[in-house]
Amino acid sequence: MAVQGMVLVYTGDGKGKTTASLGITLRAIGRGMTVKYFQFIKSPERTYGEQIALSKLGVETVQLGVGFTWTKTPEEHRTALLQAWQLVKTELQNESTDLLVLDELNNALAITRFPVEDVLPLQEVVKAIKDRPKKMHLVITGRNAHPAILALADLVSTIEATKHYYSEQNINALKGLEF
Repeated sequence: MAVQGMVLVYTGDGKGKTTASLGITLRAIGRGMTVKYFQFIKSPERTYGEQIALSKLGVETVQLGVGFTWTKTPEEHRTALLQAWQLVKTELQNESTDLLVLDELNNALAITRFPVEDVLPLQEVVKAIKDRPKKMHLVITGRNAHPAILALADLVSTIEATKHYYSEQNINALKGLEF
């Protein structure tokens, strides 16, 4: 019996969405699966701990973004999202990928500071997810998951923030914990 690929969504305002996707990635690697890891918002201009670790494990990790929406112009973000979507749309058809992680896709789809529907069309994203190879597992992370993404998911975990040192102690992102 062929294994049906699952869609797992990690969303919410709490810390741990990317971390959850990394845990699943580690399990998949341990089981000999082919994993690819794409990040929609993070920029290749910075180095992230997960990128370093996954490269040591032989996992292709690609930062597709240009950073937070307020760090570059809307056109820079729109261009990056268009290029990201073209690459990911192709990868969603790759029969040899067992697990595909789309880290921060929810964030990208939820951008309201500038229009994104023409460069990252929600209905096209949903169709590509539905039409992926039947055995491909898919992990989607990020805040503000769109109801259409939630509807097609097999698992949704909403991570809530109960307490965080960012707001509680005014501490910035920490190397090894956030990046």
